[in-house]
Amino acid sequence: MNATATNAAATNAASTNAAANGMATGTARPAGAGQPLLRVSNVTVRFGGLTAIDSVSFDVFAGELLGLIGPNGAGKTTMLRSITGVVRPTEGDVSLEGSSLSGLSIDRRVRLGLALSQQLVKPLRNISVIDNVALAAGAGKTVSPLRALLNRSDVMEREQAMVMLERVGIARHADESPAIQPLGVLKRLEMARALAQSPRLLLLDEPLAGLNTKEAHSLADTIADINAQGVTIVLIEHNLGEVMRICKRLVVLDNGRRIAEGDPRAVMNDPAVRTAYLGGDTMADGQQGGQAAASGQPSQPSQPGQPGPSAPATTATVPGAPHA
Repeated sequence: MNATATNAAATNAASTNAAANGMATGTARPAGAGQPLLRVSNVTVRFGGLTAIDSVSFDVFAGELLGLIGPNGAGKTTMLRSITGVVRPTEGDVSLEGSSLSGLSIDRRVRLGLALSQQLVKPLRNISVIDNVALAAGAGKTVSPLRALLNRSDVMEREQAMVMLERVGIARHADESPAIQPLGVLKRLEMARALAQSPRLLLLDEPLAGLNTKEAHSLADTIADINAQGVTIVLIEHNLGEVMRICKRLVVLDNGRRIAEGDPRAVMNDPAVRTAYLGGDTMADGQQGGQAAASGQPSQPSQPGQPGPSAPATTATVPGAPHA
């Protein structure tokens, strides 16, 4: 069987499993949803001979908090980069409110309302926390980084920056340097920088990575609060316990393909999803996290982490896998 036939067979098997569990095999639509805010249509991304994303489609509806999950190497971050324009799809299309984003620059997509909160936090350490956020607010209004830098002391942008810091719970660190902040604060700073761009769609790439259990739970609460305030969010995250707790709908990728989509508990009971995380009959590392995910509770810690805004230093939550 050639590679195309193999991929088709795998996709058909995933669809059969999804149907058996009562999930939609096409792009699921939340109850009462209208037209999608974001539509990913048959997106394929190839790097030379490697297919990183293989004909993936899904919708994101206004007001949603959608979890985009999958094992390491599934293609999640590549998918986010395709949405933001960092990576251009080889095939397929991404559209925002019905208008194709094809050919648009990263800056143009930001101005249209897409904001990405990176997994690796890299603030400017020679300016204050609030000026980092004010700079991001200015960057959302101009394609010139120099102009954004010169505008960062603008009163209105600093006021907006303070509001963002309050939303993510780190306003007390406003005048401090990012260089002295623990990881928990820096994660929230990265989110505030993205929010300062007034996004219509906020893309979060593993915001809980590296945080201890208490920090991860608290930041997940903050993400849910931001969503409740009207911000549409796509969340990539390996902490399945927290994903199950705050997301109403999941899309699962594996080996670049969408293998399941729908209600979190139904998705996690899908045999294709179990196989993706567990590797068939072999229990993968992170069984404890998988048990937590199946119950909808945050997973237990297993490795050192750094203290956050108000949490004591304990240990970090690791990626979980669904428990058979």
